[in-house]
Amino acid sequence: MKKYIKWVGMAFALAILVLSVTNASWLAPYPAGAPKQIANRAMAPQVREAWEESCLATRIEAPYHRHIANTRDSVLRADRMGAWLVEVDAQLTVDGEIVLLTEDNLDCATNGAGSIKDATLEEIAALDAGYGYQIQDETGTQHPFRGKGLTIPTLGEIAKAIPRQARLMVHLNSDDPALADAVAKSFKAIDRDPQSKGDAFFGKPAPIGRIRELYPDAWAFNLDEARQCTADYTLTGWTGLLPSSCQGRTMLITLDEQALLWGWPNRLIARMEAHEGEILIEGPRDAAIGEVAGINLPEQLTEIPNSFNGYVWTDDAFTTLPALIQRYDNRNQEEIDASQAALERRRKQ
Repeated sequence: MKKYIKWVGMAFALAILVLSVTNASWLAPYPAGAPKQIANRAMAPQVREAWEESCLATRIEAPYHRHIANTRDSVLRADRMGAWLVEVDAQLTVDGEIVLLTEDNLDCATNGAGSIKDATLEEIAALDAGYGYQIQDETGTQHPFRGKGLTIPTLGEIAKAIPRQARLMVHLNSDDPALADAVAKSFKAIDRDPQSKGDAFFGKPAPIGRIRELYPDAWAFNLDEARQCTADYTLTGWTGLLPSSCQGRTMLITLDEQALLWGWPNRLIARMEAHEGEILIEGPRDAAIGEVAGINLPEQLTEIPNSFNGYVWTDDAFTTLPALIQRYDNRNQEEIDASQAALERRRKQ
């Protein structure tokens, strides 16, 4: 009996050793490259509560810069400050044009009414894109972006305005694959090839499936797939094999679940790279549901391993981009002071 227990113990120890070596991060090649930030909504006011609630424009923090989501200056500045990809939200108008607005209705952020899909480009172009943004202070309700001349651009206008090396992350927030075709039409009209430019796409399964048909070499993912990859790998990654749900796909990792992943970071990075997959880190969250939850504090970047060379989703590019790439920080002193004050308030929440 003692001999049997001894052999069982030795077998168990050997199994632990094999697992440790198989998944040892320090034995894997050191990844080439550095973390790449994705600026969600370009430069935009920080939203105070959960994403699942309606109308983001009515729930913003006091602004500490002049930009709102999806506008021309917002996208250009996110690129200038070092965003690897600038996220924009594509919406389809009744006349088949692609405009950039976070919500699919006009009642929230603008002075319009109804759904974008029922409005023409001409009608949308005439709206005040900052009309509905509001904050509450001691004097009542304030509208910091109303009447500032902010307009809703088309995807084509933004793609033409950005520098040659800039890249877009296009959000397809609709179940209709026609949205993907309209996006492709917009890019074709200005002779932009998303595959060679390095543009990327995420959104609902149907339009993302269509994007993969149109642009097979472009990075495209939907959140359900990306989270399924992570769940599958957490369960089976100890084998050293990458689940089929991760091969050629995207793994979405929350900031606080990194330690659960076999071989993190270097071994996992090597496995994903060997199968042409991408790794995206989002901010901490209680449940992996809904939209991507970006980081919103510069110090959260320090929780990511130095060797990580994948993507980081940020909801506050105005403060997290300079923390990683200081040489592109073009904020003036007033903006720096205001953003630091906002960060201190956020840390206390």
